Amino acid sequence: MHGLLLFGLLTGAAADLRVGIIGTDTSHVTAFTKILNDPSQPDHVPGARVVAAFKGGSPDLEPSVSRVEAYARELATQWQVEIVPEIAALCDKVDALLLESVDGRQHLPQFREALRCGKPVFIDKPLAATLEDAREIARLAAAANVPWFSSSSLRYAGYVVALRRPDLKGAISWGPAPFERTHQLDLSWYGIHPVEALYAILGPGCEEVTRTSGRSEEVVTGRWKDGRLGTVRALRPYGDFGAVGFTEKEVLQSPPKATFSYVPLVREIVRFFQTGQPPVPNEETLEIFAFLDAAQRSKESGGRPMQLR
Repeated sequence: MHGLLLFGLLTGAAADLRVGIIGTDTSHVTAFTKILNDPSQPDHVPGARVVAAFKGGSPDLEPSVSRVEAYARELATQWQVEIVPEIAALCDKVDALLLESVDGRQHLPQFREALRCGKPVFIDKPLAATLEDAREIARLAAAANVPWFSSSSLRYAGYVVALRRPDLKGAISWGPAPFERTHQLDLSWYGIHPVEALYAILGPGCEEVTRTSGRSEEVVTGRWKDGRLGTVRALRPYGDFGAVGFTEKEVLQSPPKATFSYVPLVREIVRFFQTGQPPVPNEETLEIFAFLDAAQRSKESGGRPMQLR
């Protein structure tokens, strides 16, 4: 299947890839579909088109219950996306899959179902509910030879890209991090955004994490193997995004009102669907979850440093 996608590229085939959605309980599904399906938009990303979706949903998660039907209806009425009754029904209709369920607990079981299609899968944040689930996703994908990747859109934000410099001695990233009681790793729910931004700036290699809790924020500091320090300030419950990088002679700071767009991420997703090559190494994504896991263990131990597992 992946060879066919590559053959189409090499022979100049112009047909858009058919994309299926798993989970219609996040605003990402309508935002991504608009970017892909509306060529009249200035931010249109060509090469793929959403054609079918499975609603999914989590009855014990309010953000899912309140949105799953409305977003499915918008996909069907505004974008003519076919709503199917089960994940298996997507297999013959699509060339690639967007696993979009807002609930990280759903990602491992839904990924198991998606693997039966044998198609590339983008897994929206958070990759999973726990480090163990994240590693199981990677194991299952490797056994089935199915390419996957996961990323926050913050990885491709302009202010983050501008701070990626080989001479950085350290960095601080911050952003909103509201809690969601159903998620064991509390930073995985929304704190994943500033954590992913930090990794996009510094790259992988963290070995130890310490977490301190305050009244309206939590500070998570990672020590990298080469001695660099990377810090995430998780703002409770909400706040702006931003980052600072430190070189030997400069302090590099994001704009006062840092912005981001889904377009760069969607562009990377389409390229991944076309080539089967993840733009973010799976090993780095798993290390991000090991970082979240160590941060949770540090919090539960009263702030003691924790090694990444």
